[in-house]
Amino acid sequence: MKSLPYFCRGEVIRGFGRGSKELGIPTANFPDTVVDNLPTDISTGIYYGWACVGNGDVYKMVMSIGWNPYYKNTKKSMETHVIHKFKEDFYGEILSVVMVGYIRPERSFDSLEALIAAINSDIGEAKGKLELPEHRKLKDDNFFTSMASSSSVLPTTTSPSTSQTIMNGH
Repeated sequence: MKSLPYFCRGEVIRGFGRGSKELGIPTANFPDTVVDNLPTDISTGIYYGWACVGNGDVYKMVMSIGWNPYYKNTKKSMETHVIHKFKEDFYGEILSVVMVGYIRPERSFDSLEALIAAINSDIGEAKGKLELPEHRKLKDDNFFTSMASSSSVLPTTTSPSTSQTIMNGH
């Protein structure tokens, strides 16, 4: 995929509420405007990369892009699991992500247990791949540090037209 690495940021919105409650794997969801602006060569599936909430630390992440076939969603979503234990929810915060690589296509599963096992496998694969020098260097990309200097101009409202900034590159 020629668009990788792909840089984007947006406000964390409420999703379906399944990540934490049903799967035990919390996710942060982007608004439709971020999802709708993905490059056409970024297909649905599971990706890995780096994520930062607000002006916080940068952590490894995995992201599902698509319709979540197990749940038969009718709306495409971008759900990011930041590989870090946060003390509380961060709805309304700005999430910055760099999608570095692709793990697998999205698919359905025969059971919730099989879905959870696949997600945990994806997390393990992401952790390993992000240790590669070519991926590790993106953790320190100025995209994440630029958030601190540009946060005053980033909107904090929940209006669909002003709730996020979309970027690729710097």
